[in-house]
Amino acid sequence: MWTESDNKLTRTFEFSDFKEALAFVNKVGELAERQGHHPDITIQNYKQVVISTTTHDEGSQVTRKDQELATAIDTLL
Repeated sequence: MWTESDNKLTRTFEFSDFKEALAFVNKVGELAERQGHHPDITIQNYKQVVISTTTHDEGSQVTRKDQELATAIDTLL
């Protein structure tokens, strides 16, 4: 579930191993390029992917762009 805090939408995804986590990160990267809106992505504990998104050019706040990106990322699962 996405949470909004500190002017960011954030969600942690957990996978069975590093390979699955990395494949997901690559899919998110391709999606972000298509949308022209790029989140912060971190792999931690080798199988957790943390994604945070904010709209920097709108004063670093959550906007419709972030909500649309979050929804699109969810469809990758």
